[in-house]
Amino acid sequence: MSLFSALSVSASGMSAQRARTELLVENLANADTTRTPEGGPYRRKDAVFASDPTVGQFSAMFESQVNPTSSGVRVAQVVTDQRDPEMRYMPGHPDANKDGYVAYPRMNPAEDMVDLLSASRGYQANVAAISAVKDMISHTLDLFK
Repeated sequence: MSLFSALSVSASGMSAQRARTELLVENLANADTTRTPEGGPYRRKDAVFASDPTVGQFSAMFESQVNPTSSGVRVAQVVTDQRDPEMRYMPGHPDANKDGYVAYPRMNPAEDMVDLLSASRGYQANVAAISAVKDMISHTLDLFK
């Protein structure tokens, strides 16, 4: 694996973690949303990652076909939670049904905060990997002086 393909792999990881972070923040912001344009309460969303071959220039594409060793990551799909909403008894709420129950999103904010911390650490790990590769390239250039 070349240093530039290592940069590409880490960059794809950063992009995937950013997308995951955006979904987690959206989940936290809508933890108490009882009405959406689609109808019903907000539905929790999760990012599903998949391997993604890193392809850039023609030479990199040729190398990936001859020696497929490096692959990045991408968000393959966004999965929406299809479980029944949590029903809370709140008869005065404007979204209450005839029995006085309100449908709330089925999510755990503490779990989403832990996932957000995990995504942040994954992003930081990719930044550290890019920094290490940058230092290696810099030291290599210094050898040629």
